[in-house]
Amino acid sequence: MTCQLTISRLGQYGDGIAEGPSGPVFVPQTLPGEVVEGELQGDRLLGVRIVTPSADRVKPPCSHARSCGGCLMQHARDSLVADWKQGIVQGALAGQGLEAEFRPLVTSPPRSRRRASLSARRTKNGTLIGFHARGSDLIIPVPNCQLLHPDLMAAMPGLEALVLAGGSRTAELDLLVTRSLAGPDVLVQGGKPLDADLRLALARVAEAHGIARLAWGDEVVALRTNPMQRMGRALVAPPPGAFLQATAEGEAALLASVTEAVGGADRIVDLFAGVGTFALPLSERADIRAVEGDAAMIAALDRGWRQAGGLHRVTAETRDLFRRPLEPDEFKGVGAVVIDPPRAGAEAQTATLARSGVPVIAAVSCNPATFARDAKVLIHGGYRLDWIQVVDQFRWSAHVELSARFSRK
Repeated sequence: MTCQLTISRLGQYGDGIAEGPSGPVFVPQTLPGEVVEGELQGDRLLGVRIVTPSADRVKPPCSHARSCGGCLMQHARDSLVADWKQGIVQGALAGQGLEAEFRPLVTSPPRSRRRASLSARRTKNGTLIGFHARGSDLIIPVPNCQLLHPDLMAAMPGLEALVLAGGSRTAELDLLVTRSLAGPDVLVQGGKPLDADLRLALARVAEAHGIARLAWGDEVVALRTNPMQRMGRALVAPPPGAFLQATAEGEAALLASVTEAVGGADRIVDLFAGVGTFALPLSERADIRAVEGDAAMIAALDRGWRQAGGLHRVTAETRDLFRRPLEPDEFKGVGAVVIDPPRAGAEAQTATLARSGVPVIAAVSCNPATFARDAKVLIHGGYRLDWIQVVDQFRWSAHVELSARFSRK
């Protein structure tokens, strides 16, 4: 059935939403206020034609925007995207009966992503490397990508050589590529099984293309030089595939918020510390207890601290905070806590924090829903939510990150 609808709002994943005859209708790549026309099938509008465009509609800066699934919102003005992302956080809080003061959103600039997961495949005539098309297994090459840092784009010839050496036409490879101070840090999953000939071929590719480290599945097959990341005054070589913030600008914004939140605390506990994104810079001014469930990441943090010199004491501890969270008595004498859990949040750890006497908690989250859930527990435990800073590291995507400050009432 052909019909004409008016987009009323954006959904959580960036689709325009209109009210249809039988309920909400989802229309990708449309904006609030736009009048659209198409064939209604269930809750989708197909063959969409924009009758009346929004004043917030802009020409996508990337030539791949219509086909590539790496970005969702290049057709929207930055200010609209910022309001939408802040609205996602506000909606998550409202769902828990909470509200907060919001600071101005910080957005990473174009071409700033220092870390990307690319899909790749060998073809009859060469290779395909890029992002999947929306809702498809089709790989879209992105030679004009406006998302990735220029250093990642410069690594493409080396990635193509890796795919030619160790890929196949029947299986897709996953390439996790990270910009490091020493060159590309590459982790490949799904490649051919390693044998002596393939190891030699991959090592030659890494040498020829300046790849700092190449991991093939679970094995490091080439290490030209340690792929260092700077964490304050320390240099850290993360294990292959270890979590890092997506952009240097986003990391700096989160670190600034966390640093302000903890204030002058001289003893800080950093929970889900990773490789030291917050622990190591904060150790320039305070003693840190860094706790992380991944032994390789906490070992990298510890090496970075020991080699830096001149920092306050950092105690690095491997501990599963989901199964064995720090108990309230372990926070005795602690001036502030930093907590940056994965998307699942930190339900168990938050419950013990809520019973602690810690004066200040600096929370970082990549999932507004689990953040709001955990925030409610802290507030019921006697904390107040002072402010929230939304940080948009994943420009043009539906992903939202934030930092927040909690303090004892």
